[in-house]
Amino acid sequence: MKIGKLDHVNLRTDQLDAMIAWYRDILGLTQGARPDFAFPGAWMYADDTAAVHLVSVESEDRVGAERDLKLEHFAFSATGAAEFEARLQSHGQQYKRNEIAAINIVQFNVWDPDGNHVHIDFLLDE
Repeated sequence: MKIGKLDHVNLRTDQLDAMIAWYRDILGLTQGARPDFAFPGAWMYADDTAAVHLVSVESEDRVGAERDLKLEHFAFSATGAAEFEARLQSHGQQYKRNEIAAINIVQFNVWDPDGNHVHIDFLLDE
């Protein structure tokens, strides 16, 4: 067996609309088709892949404190670093930019409205 690319991440949230807007406006994902589950949510697509599954929960259903996250981060590879950084700046999005020459990437670290850490990796020499 060989593990391939990340298929999707499933995130529980008590602020579904804010999460949809952030993944759309900051990461450029689009909201798309989702099975008719018995619970509310949204699937956010990168091209034809439903990469981020959002599940809406009531705030009292959340486990632990507001920042008690079970997931340290997830990452996407991407192209167009300059365009992405301009998007972050135009939305006033806080981020950390790290160049990792040893593996030829520049990494943008961002946090969604629920505080989930996402990093977007670009080739340094793109």
